[in-house]
Amino acid sequence: MTTMSTDTTMSSGTTTAKVFGGRGQYKTFSIGINGGVTSPFIAIGGTNDWTDYNISYGYGVSLRWQLAHSFGLQLDGHGGKVKGHNEDANDNYVAFGQRAGFSTKFYDATLSGVVNVATIDFLRRKNSVNFFVTAGAGLVFYKPGFTADPAVAQNGPSSSYFYFANDANGNPGPAQQDNGNADLRTVKELVIPVGAGVKFRLSDSWALNLGYTMNFIDGDNFDATYTKGFTKDKWSYGYGGLEWTIGSKSKPNLDWVNPVAMMYDELYDAALRQEVEALKTRVTNVENAVNDLKKDSDGDGVSDQFDKCPNTPAGSVVDGAGCVINFPKDSTASTDGGAAYSNIQFEFDSSVLRTSSYPVLDATSADLRSSGKTVEIAGYASSEGTAAHNMSLSRDRANSVKTYLVNSGVSASKLKVKGYGETNPIADNSTEEGRVLNRRVSFKQK
Repeated sequence: MTTMSTDTTMSSGTTTAKVFGGRGQYKTFSIGINGGVTSPFIAIGGTNDWTDYNISYGYGVSLRWQLAHSFGLQLDGHGGKVKGHNEDANDNYVAFGQRAGFSTKFYDATLSGVVNVATIDFLRRKNSVNFFVTAGAGLVFYKPGFTADPAVAQNGPSSSYFYFANDANGNPGPAQQDNGNADLRTVKELVIPVGAGVKFRLSDSWALNLGYTMNFIDGDNFDATYTKGFTKDKWSYGYGGLEWTIGSKSKPNLDWVNPVAMMYDELYDAALRQEVEALKTRVTNVENAVNDLKKDSDGDGVSDQFDKCPNTPAGSVVDGAGCVINFPKDSTASTDGGAAYSNIQFEFDSSVLRTSSYPVLDATSADLRSSGKTVEIAGYASSEGTAAHNMSLSRDRANSVKTYLVNSGVSASKLKVKGYGETNPIADNSTEEGRVLNRRVSFKQK
């Protein structure tokens, strides 16, 4: 199992890779070859059908895709042999029916996740040593066989007897001497590889991998000895390998990137610092502009930028331009204190009756109840706002007057309501005084 990597010289300026720039700025694919030794025993121990191991050989190739600074996917293919014997058995080769040892030829294909868990170059811009762990799954194809001659277990086979796959009852098949013509059966089973290793950066394009992998098989045929499912077979592979970076020389390898160091480089990048300073200046300008918009020196509720009448006296009622509104005297305040059928005035954009209108409305109610007259209550509005809004507002004002009169005892059948909107003004709508007079309800006798 190997991977590939390459140089990353963040601080020297030979690369423009950014920590948040995406995978496209890096080399992410690597290929590798490896070779090493195999054993039927693994580092964490466990049960084995054979007492001793023979060191044998293994080899492999790999293709890796680095997905992030610390994680990649790796496709591996391995081949080789695994051997063991019973030299230390208590009955001296009697176990398993005089089988002195086994030799299994295998091939496998696995897909694993590779996690870079540590580095010894935390303070460097360019990593040179990484520690990694791996785990995955795949298929193993193998031909198990055993030897009957005790000397074979140590010196290699001179004559071999090979074990076939189990029969229908789960028992080992018969032994058959291998004279070069035996049709040995290949077994296929699930294999789970789990391993760890260390990677050394050799150059911009090459790296050295040293690792150890434990392979767990979902079966009990690998060591040519079937114990009816009481144990699962396993083997280990210690290896060294070379890996080569695929891609443009102008790109660093994502596997060797130190993202923490890159982040510091980005923070101290001159162009980035200039952009940050420019952004701070723009933010300050916006804040100043907002403060200018909010500034109201005379406290009349209109900012200085829009105040056409600065320095108005405190407590003055002003219009949208900041100028004092001179309200005319209420038209209902006639010499008789409340003349019936006088106009009813309203505040800006309001249909709520003023208390000063009550005397006029009471006089109007008394006359309507005594005389039996029928009147039209006509509502009006000044010219601010849209025509549709003013039409609705004028109707609301007329209905407010009608509601008051009905509540005072006037029959609703004697009152007709109509809104005229901003039409038929009685004063100039271009002045505030005129607009105040136009916000009214008048009475028309039928």
